[in-house]
Parts: sequence; C-alpha cells; structure tokens
Amino acid sequence: MGNQLLYKDEVYAIQGAIFEVYREMGNDWHEEVYQQCLERELKERGIPFDSKKPLPIYYKGRAIEKTYEPDLWCFGKIIVELKAVRALAEEHRRQILNYLRITRCRLGLLVNFGAYPRVDIERYAL
Repeated sequence: MGNQLLYKDEVYAIQGAIFEVYREMGNDWHEEVYQQCLERELKERGIPFDSKKPLPIYYKGRAIEKTYEPDLWCFGKIIVELKAVRALAEEHRRQILNYLRITRCRLGLLVNFGAYPRVDIERYAL
C-alpha cells in the first residue's frame, strides 16, 4: 500500500464534520453532546454512519457472543471513538487499538473534543 493513507477521502470527510462540530460547540461539553452533534453533522453531509452498532469480537478466529459498540461506525469500515477529556491518555490509545484488533477493523479515529485550542484527532491503522 506504500505511503497512501487508508480510506483517505472518507477520513477527510469525517474530519470536516468533526472540525465543524468543534467550531460550533467548543470544548466544554460532555461526550454525549458531541456524539449527538456529530451524528447530526454527518447526516447533513451525507456521510453514512451507524451509532453504537454492535460489531463482533473475535477470539482465536471465531466471533464470541459479546459485541463491541463503537461510538460511530462510518462508511461501514471506520471506527470513530469520541472522548471529551482535557488530554488523551495511553489508556484511550490502547482502547482504540484493542477495538481494531478484536473487531478486525483496519482503521480507527480517536477524537477528543475536550482538547484546547483545537479538537484532537488521532488516526490508528492495522
């Protein structure tokens, strides 16, 4: 795949929606508020997504009963995890990497709306 970014156009579209929500709302709200605002913005932009869609968890190559529900599942292939904290911690980064691994998804965005002076978006690919 070389130096090309995975799902570049899709991520660009998602980031545009994220930036708009942050521009409008700032950094002083709870995660649930950002979740609802981002859902509205994604819908207005025609970006396909599911909210809290159950994704299978795999153990030794087989799905188990328990599922994982990402905050947003965009374009049917990108996990978007939202946070509203002062700064992202290693536990948040480990969490998104673990979600990617157990669901076999290839790309995740870890978004922190609590950051200042701008929203923090970290991209993780497997």
